[in-house]
Amino acid sequence: MTACAFTSATANGPEGAPAPGCVITADGSYAARLALDGASWYPERWTLDGPEPYAVPLPVNQPEEPGTEVQPLADGRVLIHRVAAGRRHTFSLLYPTGPGTGERLLGTVECPTEETRLRLLPPAPTGDRAFALEVGAGASAVWLVAGGARGPERLAQVPGRCSGGVWLDRTGRLLAVDRTPPDGDPTKTVVVDLERDGEVSPLLQIADGSTDRLLLADPDSGLLLIRSDAPSPGRERLGWGVLGSTLPVRFPECLRLDRPATPFAIQPGQALTPESCAVALRLDGPAGSWVGVWRPADRRVHQLAAPTGWLAGSGVWTREGVLRLPYSAGAVRCGVARLEVPGPAAAAPAPETDEPPVPQPPEPSATRPVTLQQALSPRRAEATATPLVWIRRRQAPAGSKDAFPGHAQGQGGSRGTTPPAPGTTVVAAR
Repeated sequence: MTACAFTSATANGPEGAPAPGCVITADGSYAARLALDGASWYPERWTLDGPEPYAVPLPVNQPEEPGTEVQPLADGRVLIHRVAAGRRHTFSLLYPTGPGTGERLLGTVECPTEETRLRLLPPAPTGDRAFALEVGAGASAVWLVAGGARGPERLAQVPGRCSGGVWLDRTGRLLAVDRTPPDGDPTKTVVVDLERDGEVSPLLQIADGSTDRLLLADPDSGLLLIRSDAPSPGRERLGWGVLGSTLPVRFPECLRLDRPATPFAIQPGQALTPESCAVALRLDGPAGSWVGVWRPADRRVHQLAAPTGWLAGSGVWTREGVLRLPYSAGAVRCGVARLEVPGPAAAAPAPETDEPPVPQPPEPSATRPVTLQQALSPRRAEATATPLVWIRRRQAPAGSKDAFPGHAQGQGGSRGTTPPAPGTTVVAAR
């Protein structure tokens, strides 16, 4: 192969969020991306769990289209999703075979109209399967496209238009998606149980009229990253909650950044301490992208320079709290930078007014979503479900004194949009 300019294909992710520069398996062992060789795109697999990272190009007989999706599996094979004639979606597995590339066709999915969209969901926790989300005019469907017994298989159908996609457990059973109902009600996050014939139950409902989306979840600690306009109608903010907890969702003032911020990785292994989990954020400005690191207990965002050539929006945490960022620049075709980030603050927790929660409403009489533990246990008709995160059935009028008490408006100094220079750390705190 000729000398390559290693550049990732760029596209927007769900709801306009920038797509990551590469896709990493849930265990952090492999990554895959679409790279550029002159004017031709081709798949490339990165091995990340060895002594040194290395890349293996996986070109086939003809170049790929820029919008082609790739996703690594835990065994090192790479799933590729191609689209033909706007409606025909083909799935294959690629793998190295000596000097060439082997390809195993898995099957196709024919969408009913060209307006119907089908995209890959984030890598499954088990690493041996891959899923896709089909979004039509009035309904959405979840497909198993790799790892099944007989090619692509539709597992669930959900009324309404769905977006996002977050795994809530380690088995690849519970999938959270953001659903916009056919009647036009606000978008809310629901859980699709792939082992109960696609049974759908509500997960995130902060206020009746709010738009609530789930961005990330960590099955170990239960930490959830949420985007909602509940505390500021008409303007979405980042917040956090804990899966299975009855405490309200919080919207920290320090996460009200004056630039786009997209969480992309949560530190695993913090089973009993979700407040100490480190969260990596992609921060975007006119001069490029850099990294933010935040913990619920710290009440601040550490802004760090990303390595040159960072495949923006991609990375993985170690259990010890080291952030590993893949990059490709200059003579380094395949590199992983290790960022040692500040540890959790030892200071006492902030007063309740520092991170204003959405207030607890009166006990609703409507059916509530089940907890993760209940969802995994056999169904019992007499069981009473409790909320996963929070349900709000009554909302104070906008602008009233009773809505979101303690919420501070417009606090915090101005912040620039230029990323920090390499080797520097900038703290944006309240």
